[in-house]
Order: sequence, then structure tokens, then C-alpha cells
Amino acid sequence: MASARQAGPPPGPSRPEFWRSPLRGPWLTAVLGLVLLIGVTVLFLTGLLSYAAYNPDLAVVNDQTPDKGWLGFYLFSWPTSPYWLYRVTQGVHVTLGVALVPVLLAKLWSVIPKLFAWPAVRSVAHGIERLSLLLLVGGAGFEFATGILNVQLHYVFPGSFYTLHFYGAWVFIGAFVVHVVFRLPRALRAAGLRPGEPAAGAQDAAGAQDAAGAQDAAGLVPPRPAAPTISRRGAVGMVGLGSLALIVVTAGQSVGGWFRQTALLAPHGQDPGSGPNGFQINKTAASVGIRSSDIGPAWRLTVRGAGRQVDLTYGQLLALPRSESSLPIACVEGWSTPDQHWTGVRLTELAALVGLGTNTPQVLVESVQRGGSFSSVVLRDNQARDARSLLALRVNGAVLSHDHGYPARVIVPGAPGVHNTKWVTRLTFGEPA
Repeated sequence: MASARQAGPPPGPSRPEFWRSPLRGPWLTAVLGLVLLIGVTVLFLTGLLSYAAYNPDLAVVNDQTPDKGWLGFYLFSWPTSPYWLYRVTQGVHVTLGVALVPVLLAKLWSVIPKLFAWPAVRSVAHGIERLSLLLLVGGAGFEFATGILNVQLHYVFPGSFYTLHFYGAWVFIGAFVVHVVFRLPRALRAAGLRPGEPAAGAQDAAGAQDAAGAQDAAGLVPPRPAAPTISRRGAVGMVGLGSLALIVVTAGQSVGGWFRQTALLAPHGQDPGSGPNGFQINKTAASVGIRSSDIGPAWRLTVRGAGRQVDLTYGQLLALPRSESSLPIACVEGWSTPDQHWTGVRLTELAALVGLGTNTPQVLVESVQRGGSFSSVVLRDNQARDARSLLALRVNGAVLSHDHGYPARVIVPGAPGVHNTKWVTRLTFGEPA
């Protein structure tokens, strides 16, 4: 047994001399880790805001997250003002998530020798640490991968993205917090950010190292490094340029308008053409099974509430008092449109048809769309009461196109795009019977 313990690591990546890059070391790992610390914190907070904006506390219609329990402790009524709030928070979430991919990959590359450290488990405590790193790395990979797939509208998940991403975020952030608690002091020292202490190993482009950083350098600095072809600071600069390039080809989808042309990584093939209805859509009428008979002359809008029901034809709906709102559409995938000029009937006016006064309650909005996520949605009372919240019939002076929700769609300030339900057929104010 003793001889087995004394035996060296097997040939291959478990041997320290296998790794030759002179770039690896505590300084590079620390700098990349500190960038991720800031970036991941912003990602997590904006992700929580996105979840709150989905109104997951409203009935079973909105909430696709079973047994969230205390994980939903922070939920609050998402405001309708400023009307661009979700557009900004979700744009930051998606754009930053894409931009951090090079940083994440570089960080994993910088510590990969530790993955093959020998022996694999030295003690119970070491084994627990290795398990926490598995949750950290696996959670990061899962969250970034599912997020990018969602941005690309490539739904290949074994379940709902909404649920998987939510639970995955909590697993990842738990492991991330534990990792930060134990590693942050060492990272600050390694990066030279602790007053009165030199950077760990005093690492610079020449790779010089002092005794103070020996522990941090163990397993990272190769014993026989190859000749350098770039400095560590140069490597960080290259990673930064990669992130900047991703911002340039991603952020345009959140800004919208002309800048969408620069969003090379945004999903394409959904261009609705030019004209008043010529702005971004996620799903066409055909893709969700909308038939001509569903939105033809036989279509009716049913308004329910306070024990009453009113059925309106399209012509009767057009005869109601009209209101106007200039609002964008902003979606969870990170894209948004510039402000569009909507014309329609206020939700408060429709609530008044069934005898409800100014204190308009929450409203269940149902679409003729058959099945699928958010074919119906519940809007909170503050959303239903906002004077800018419309059942829109026209956009930019023209009748809604079929792909934009003809004959009627909901448009609400500050709400995620998926809550701006298209092809509306029923509004139920108050708690459904």
C-alpha cells in the first residue's frame, strides 16, 4: 500500500510536465476569475429580475416552476414604468452572458491542469472540494449553454427552458458563492489587489515568482514551461477583444432598429419584411398552428368579469373608443424592437364593459393559439390598469399582420414580449371561476 501511495502519476495529463504553456499561473487565473465574479453577479441579478418580470406568483398559468418554495423569496410586482425597464435588464443579461463566454473558457483553460491532479482525491475534504468544483463548472456550462441555445431559439432542452434555467441558476450560484468565499482572498493577492502584499509569485510577463506565491502557483505553473509567444497581459487583452467582438455582433438585437443589422449572432430567418408591420417576431402564425378560420369573420372577443360576459365581433371592437401607446417589444431571448405606435382599446375600457370600475383587477389573457408555453397569461392588476396597456388592433397606422397577432393582441408597458399575447380571443378579469 505504501509503495502504491509513493508511485508517481500515470503518463499523460496527470504529470505536471505534461502542461507546457508559460501563460498559466495564479495571476492569469485570478484576473479572469475576478472578471467573472463581477460579470456572473450581474448575470444572476438580471436573471432574477427577468424571472420576477414573468409574474411567476400569478396562478398556475404563468408559473412553470413547480415547488420553487423559498427560491421565489424575492418576487415582487413588476412595474410598468419605466416602460423600457425589461428591455434594458434583459438586454444586459443576454449580451453580457454572450460576452463572458471567452472569459469563462479562458478561466477553465487556465486551471485545467488541476482537473488532472494526482491523486484525484487526497482526503474526504479534498473530495468534497472536487465535488463542489464539479457543480461549479457543470453549472456554468449548463447555464451558458442553455442560455445561448435559447437566444438562438433552438429549443432542444429535455423540458422547459424556463424551469431548467431557473433551477440550474440556483445550483450554479450556490457553488459559485462557496468558491468565492474560499478563493477570493487568494485571488486578490494573486492579482496584486491586496494593499501591502505583492501579487502571488510576483508574476509578470517574464514569469518570475517569489516564495509567497508558491502555494497559489502549485498545479498551475508548469515545471518546464515552453518559450512564451505572448505575455499574460497580452493573453488577457486577447480574451477582452474576443468579448468585445461578441458584444458588437450581439448587442444590436437589444438596441433594435438599424443596429439589428450588426447582430450577426441573433437568430435570423424571421424577418417580417418592410412596412408598418416590419419589425421582429419570434413565432409566425403558421408556426403555432393559427388557421384562417381561427381569426376570420367568425372570430369573437369574449370579455368576462364580475359575473358578466360580453362577446364582441371585430367590427364592434373597432367601434369602441381608441387609445394609443408607443411601446417596444422586448423578449427573453434578448432582442427588442424600437418603440412601435400601437392603436387599440385600453384594458380598463374592456373591464368597464363587464361592470368593473377603475380598480381593474388582474386579467387572464387567452389566445386562439393551441397549447404551447404562454398561449395564455395572467397580467397583474397594475399592468391591467396602466393607461398604456391596450388590446391593440393596429400598429404604426396599419392593421396588425397575421404574424403580429391579427385580429387583436395585448401590448403592456415593461412586460416581457411573451406576455404581449397575440391572437387574443378571451379576457377574464379577476380570479377565474
